[in-house]
Order: sequence, then C-alpha cells, then structure tokens
Amino acid sequence: MESTGKSSFVVVANRLPVDRVLAADGTPTWRRSPGGLVSALAPVMRKYHGAWVGWPGSSDDAPGSFSSEDMDLVAVSLSAEEVAMYYEGFSNATLWPLYHDVIVAPEYHREWWDAYRRVNERFARKAADVAEHDAIVFVQDYQLQLVPNMLRQLRPDLKIGFFLHIPFPPAELFAQLPWRRQILEGLLGADLIGFQREGAAHNFAALADRYTEATAEDHRIHTADGRSVRVQQFPISIDVAEITDLVSEPDVVMRTAHIREEIGSPEHMLLGVDRLDYTKGIGHRLKAFDELLAGKEITPDDAVLVQVATPSRERVEAYQTLRDEIELQVGRLNGEYGRIGQPAVHYLHSSYERPELVSLLRAADVMVVTPLRDGMNLVAKEYVAARTDLRGALVLSEFAGAADELGDGAFLVNPHDIDGLKRTLLAAMRIDDAEAEQRMRALREHVLHYDVTRWAEDFVATLRAT
Repeated sequence: MESTGKSSFVVVANRLPVDRVLAADGTPTWRRSPGGLVSALAPVMRKYHGAWVGWPGSSDDAPGSFSSEDMDLVAVSLSAEEVAMYYEGFSNATLWPLYHDVIVAPEYHREWWDAYRRVNERFARKAADVAEHDAIVFVQDYQLQLVPNMLRQLRPDLKIGFFLHIPFPPAELFAQLPWRRQILEGLLGADLIGFQREGAAHNFAALADRYTEATAEDHRIHTADGRSVRVQQFPISIDVAEITDLVSEPDVVMRTAHIREEIGSPEHMLLGVDRLDYTKGIGHRLKAFDELLAGKEITPDDAVLVQVATPSRERVEAYQTLRDEIELQVGRLNGEYGRIGQPAVHYLHSSYERPELVSLLRAADVMVVTPLRDGMNLVAKEYVAARTDLRGALVLSEFAGAADELGDGAFLVNPHDIDGLKRTLLAAMRIDDAEAEQRMRALREHVLHYDVTRWAEDFVATLRAT
C-alpha cells in the first residue's frame, strides 16, 4: 500500500524493519524482521504515526514508500558499489574495528569516506522529506553518524536523537580516524546522543571538547552555534515478554529436553551464541575449554560446549579468516578429545529461529558470553529472561556493556585471562542450587524491570524534554 503522508516520529536506520520474501508464486512480499529494536519502537511509531527510513537490504531498485505491519516505510536505495564502500567498507572495515579497540586493524580509504558521506546525505534528505514540522527523528547507530548534522541543516525545526549501539572509543583510538572532526560534528547535530555505557558518553564528550569548537560540561555539550546537546547513557534491553511466552510453548519445552539428549546428556552443557565476529572472543573461549580438557579438570562426559556462530559479513576478508581459524580450532579440539558420536564441542555455523534459540538457552547450564568488546550483548539478557526456573549460571565478560547491569548475579571475567576464564567456568559449573537461584533472581529482577520498551520510552521522553 502506498504511503504519502508526513510523520511526527521518524526512525532512521541502516536497514528497514522488514525482510523481502518471495511467496510460492514468486510474488515479493515483506515480513517484519526479528529483533528487539523493531519491537521496542513499533508501539511508539503507532502512537505517533511514525515512519521508518532505511535500506531494504538489496542493491535492486528500492520500492519507494510503502506500508507493512502498520508501519510507514521509506526505502533508501543503495547501489552494489555503495554497499561495498559505505557498508562493508567504511562502516564495517573502518568504524567497526576502530570502535572495538582495534582488535583488527581499521582500514582508511578516502573513497570509502566519500561513499559514507554521500549515503548519509541521502538518508538525511529522505528523513527531511518525510518528517512533519517539529517532528522527532531518532537516528540509529554507527552507519549514520553524519545524519544528525545534515538533517539539522536541512530541517532546524526537528527534534533529533541519536543512539549508538556499539562502544564509542577513547581518544587514543578515535584520534586515528582521519575524519574524526567530521564524525563528531555530525553527531553534534542531535539534541540528545545516547550510548550504552557511561564511559562511552564521557569519551564522546571529551573528544568533542578537544576536536571541535564545542565545549563539554557534565552531560551537556555546548556547540559553537549556541545549541546545547545532551549526552547520556541508555543501556538497551530485550523484549522480555517474547522470550517468556516462548519458554512456556510445548514445542520449546520438548525441544529443550531433546537437545540435552542429542549432545549425550552431559552433566553440564555450556553454551555460546554469537555472531561470527572477531569481537566476540570465541577463540579465547575455545582455548579455555581446550585447556580444561587437557588438564583433565573436566571430561566430555562432564561438560560439552555448544557454540552457535551465526554467519556474519562473509564477504569481508577478516571474517573469512576468522571462520577458518575457529573451524580449525574446533576440529583440532574434537580430534583430540571427542569420541564417535560424542564431540566435545558442537559447532553450529548457522542462523536459528527464535524458538530454537530459546530452547538452547533453557537447555544450557552455563551461558558463556565472553566478548573482547561489546556495546551491550543482548544474548546475556535473553538467557536471564529464559531462565524462569531460576537455574543456570551466566559467565559474562567485563568488557560487555551488560556487565554494568548484571554484575551482581553474573560471574564476571576478563576473557584475555585464560587461566581466570578457566577458573570462572569451573566455578559456574560447580555452583550449588541455592547460590544459582540467588544469582539468577538478582539478574532477573533487573532484566524484567528494564526491558526494551522501557529503554525506548526513556530515550524518547528525554529527547522530548531536551
């Protein structure tokens, strides 16, 4: 259905909240994408007759404006070359590694920057076209950091918010970026800038004070043109109700029991669920598990590790190399310690539907979330939401944003410290029922209180008041 109206609430994100699917007769249709951000913002969009501006995920001709799932959608077209340079290049081979502590060296190419700037301007113009006078515009994430200021120049009447879902680096890393001033000034076009952690907000304020004409004071940044920009922590969360509903589904209950049987009914099932990304610490996790087996502190009868590694950015060379390394590590480990029909590590390089993932979360005795750097890591919160039985233990990296909120109940660990990681995994496996219940109760109290709807409401309310 065509949509021609203006909107008082506009979300601007790299991707539209729908996926293109083909019906049996070959007719293309659109289906709502899974994910917490869509669930969080859908009620706000309905309330304010919102519109969502984003790329449909294909370099084919964009479908223009249309409606789906009670949302007005505005497609931004990208050529195959722009996808390669703006998205795979500058966004994911320059900004992503830079913002994640340079685990892999960032690449700096001027043609990538030119594409990034050009695409950001296209997003800004689309948002300016669809927004009503005095509308709220909520811009999402690192791919669109120039949009706030571009939009400010086009439409000074708008109330503009920006949220960064990944970490924001300290000065010694961010200073490497040749276009550091342009990125900072791009973000300063917003009225409110949200970050996952307080430290990221401090990093941004200090850098804006140093590299632009703005001055930082507490949680405010005063720009050269007399505006005041609020900078604040807004830790994102999950759709708790969705997971709680799935936990009680008969198919999920049955599948949970079957998973334990399929892996040989070990005493302990350890679980990792990650995108196959070099920030997630999968290799460190496998090394610690390997050494526990080598030292005979555990056996494959005692503990089995199930590692889900969702395919990610498979056209980027660093990710191709990572996959080869991880699969070689898994193969060597299983060759050393596995038996016929009973590998020590079950490695699953695939995407899974939500019911299967919730079944895995319910089956796991120990959830291992050990990223080397992560803005939040929602899998940790999803595990907590799934444990309505108050069982299980969460091993959580102190370098994940979730550690700020879940530190009271989780086993916090430095994933670079392999000996420390081994001790922590053993402690989590050997926890008694009373302590497990006490820890999980504390974790659930926080996750249930501050879900993704609360996150969205807090951000929008703060933006409206700014």
